[in-house]
Amino acid sequence: MGDIKNFIKQYRGAIIGIIIAILILITNLQKLIIGIILIAIGAIIGNYVQQNKDIVKERLKNLIDRM
Repeated sequence: MGDIKNFIKQYRGAIIGIIIAILILITNLQKLIIGIILIAIGAIIGNYVQQNKDIVKERLKNLIDRM
């Protein structure tokens, strides 16, 4: 009994993570999570391009010239 308690204490975070992952898979929330992540990545890239227009323009020009 003591071994089981020690195991649960040591790997409590992993066990909770596994349970949450199983619940996400069962309820198909992974589609929503992936969508939210893609929206966030798009917003970050858009903000970077807006803040660094000249750098991005130069890199795109160099990329096109290589082709």
